[in-house]
Amino acid sequence: MNHSEAHTAPRDAHAPEQAKPKSRWSRWKRPLTLVFFLLLIVLFTALARRIDWSEVFTTLADFKLRTLLIAAALTIASFITYAGFDLIGRTYIRQKLGWRQILPVGVISYAFNLNLSAWVGGIAMRYRLYSRLGVSTGNIAKILGLSLATNWFGYMTLAGVVFSSGLVTMPPGWKLSSDALQGVGVLLLLISAGYLLACRFSKRRAWTVRGMEINLPSLRMAVLQLALGALNWSLMAAVIFTLLPSKLEYPVVLGVLLISSIAGVITHIPAGLGVLEAVFVALLQHEVSRGSLIAGLIAYRAIYFILPLLITVVMYLVIEAKAKALRVKPGVK
Repeated sequence: MNHSEAHTAPRDAHAPEQAKPKSRWSRWKRPLTLVFFLLLIVLFTALARRIDWSEVFTTLADFKLRTLLIAAALTIASFITYAGFDLIGRTYIRQKLGWRQILPVGVISYAFNLNLSAWVGGIAMRYRLYSRLGVSTGNIAKILGLSLATNWFGYMTLAGVVFSSGLVTMPPGWKLSSDALQGVGVLLLLISAGYLLACRFSKRRAWTVRGMEINLPSLRMAVLQLALGALNWSLMAAVIFTLLPSKLEYPVVLGVLLISSIAGVITHIPAGLGVLEAVFVALLQHEVSRGSLIAGLIAYRAIYFILPLLITVVMYLVIEAKAKALRVKPGVK
């Protein structure tokens, strides 16, 4: 063998390959996963201790089965609608994810979001599940951002219509008067209209924020966002309306829910425990008794918050077990 052949000869098949250095993410992945699961256990324990289970079961037993079934059906419709936010996100990032991959992630994230805060459900759970399905971190952030925009622009559109119409009147002595609430409604409608106009006419379609590119959706997609977001809030109110005394009108219940949601965001209390009840009692106690209001809201929490969480815990474990089979194939965008 001459000198040139010595340099071109293949290496010994049995020679040990050089180990590739582990990336920073690979080193931290397992510890972070362990912390994530420990955090879930702690939050579940804290949530379970805050719930008076005997009161929940007693309240549900006092309702007619037909009423509970209607509320459950509306809850299912609401969760599917919310999961639809992520279907819009799939189109937005142009990645070939099947609806069977996306809908469970949306449903699970929503249930965890409602009960354990937006950081756990809306953000951490989405990152966990989508990364397990093979979606890049950048695309997960885009799906999350579009979902948040869908929810809150839908809220602003619906709240703008309800508040500006004067359907909800504030009790005497509140810092925010009924006239001021109507003004807030008009402002929310202007913001929603501004978003649609930007999606239609803005020449600049992309911005980079902390290394992440944000693109304005098309007008068609923006209209779909507002429609789905408003529909989900409407279904949420319909669940409460079904469980409250029939004397109350649906637009009033919807308006009070929209007001209480802002209070819940400000207080940062997981599941808005106590905030929802306080606002409903304050605004509607002159219409119906406090006892009937509290009973209906306890049933609402059981059907819309607690039961979906118990179901989605099982769904989450199934997805974790089948994650490899559900992953997006390499090279598919």
